[in-house]
Amino acid sequence: MAVGFTLVSVDHSKEAPVGDVSAVAALDEPTRRRLYEHVVRQPDPVGRDDAAQALGLARQTAAFHLDRLADQGLLEVVYERRSGRSGPGAGRPAKLYRRSDRQVSVSLPERRYELAGRLLAQAVEESDATGEPVRGVLHRKATELGEQLGAQEATGVTDLLERHGFEPRREGDAIVLGNCPFHVLAREHTETVCGMNLHLLRGVLEALGESDLEACLAPAPGRCCVRLQPAA
Repeated sequence: MAVGFTLVSVDHSKEAPVGDVSAVAALDEPTRRRLYEHVVRQPDPVGRDDAAQALGLARQTAAFHLDRLADQGLLEVVYERRSGRSGPGAGRPAKLYRRSDRQVSVSLPERRYELAGRLLAQAVEESDATGEPVRGVLHRKATELGEQLGAQEATGVTDLLERHGFEPRREGDAIVLGNCPFHVLAREHTETVCGMNLHLLRGVLEALGESDLEACLAPAPGRCCVRLQPAA
């Protein structure tokens, strides 16, 4: 029986890293960081009064920093009646805070280990289910993801590569990639990860109709193992 798996891609717009940096910077303020740590350790949403009392802060100070954390997407605001009553006379719902579902990650140079992990996990699962060699599944999944990314791109291969952390630069008619988003994995599992990366970028070129370029393995110190060179 054939088993299919859906490849879920992540939106990595140019604005996303900037937003993550801003969110991390918000935690540099000591009081704000203490409030964040307090809220995420609680099993239930936390109100302004409770947070202020727990940390020995003025209510106005706690409210200010909690709202800043919510503005950055680090906390989520919910409204609940703490009295348990409902209907007329129950009073206004209290403004409460809890950890948001947003995941924040900042890396310089840019890394995409979650993406590699997702591809590798999908390849193992489908290989177990179908008996197809795992490396072949990995290459196919990487190609499919590259095609998805290319299909979403309207401005060209260089912009796509820049947005996904490859740091492309022109060398004559070729494009050299100054950064490998999978650097540590590629260093420790070179054949597997570089092969995955190669097929990912082949899928990108195919979807973009870049028939004048081809992706090939050309490892060199200080850059990605894949190079985009004029097609033979």
